[in-house]
Amino acid sequence: MIDWLPELLVAILATVLAITLHEAAHGYAALALGDDTAQRMGRLSLNPLRHVDKIGTLILPGILLAGQLLTIGRVEVMFGWAKPVPVDLRRLRNPRYGMVLVAAAGPAMNVFLAWCAAMLAHPLQEMSGVLPPGAMDLGVRFILLSIMANLLLGLFNLLPIPPLDGGRIMVGLLPARLALPLARLEPAGLMIVMLLIFVLPRVSDSLDVMGWLVGLVTGPGFRLILWLAGHGP
Repeated sequence: MIDWLPELLVAILATVLAITLHEAAHGYAALALGDDTAQRMGRLSLNPLRHVDKIGTLILPGILLAGQLLTIGRVEVMFGWAKPVPVDLRRLRNPRYGMVLVAAAGPAMNVFLAWCAAMLAHPLQEMSGVLPPGAMDLGVRFILLSIMANLLLGLFNLLPIPPLDGGRIMVGLLPARLALPLARLEPAGLMIVMLLIFVLPRVSDSLDVMGWLVGLVTGPGFRLILWLAGHGP
């Protein structure tokens, strides 16, 4: 077997779980608050295939992965998205604040999954004398990648740019005179996000949003999750 293939498969599993449960959390939160749109459309599911977007989940990440490996021999940045779970604001019992809770459910799920991954380290450590070294290594890699993938996905989605979750949270919390101009940015939101990720870092290192998020995830965010899972100070 190719040396890097097991680790690639572990990374894909960790990422798919993070994305799938993030989207499912939006649907379940909406259902709890009165909107059954996702359920009626068959999108209230833990099946990753139901959340695949051809461009955002397959084509764009594939182009980025192949392009970086062929040109610089490594992967520096990845970007993509899943198919959003449909939510009908009119069906929520309190449309404005209901949408805040629905939007927050995705990042909250990612933080919870990061904590769950850190908790898995306890039984894995107990099995250190039973499992073969290769299996132990993959288990550790899965835990580490799950923590990082979930924290990065959750924090990225909290950026205050609609249609990201953070943008929709801000629209629900801000006064109307500020919320309406922010909401109008949603059609251009994807372009703004891509500008932040791909263009601004080339202009100045201080504008590298993804670099800042990765530093937060691999530094204080990672240590906080380990501490919450009982892995020392």
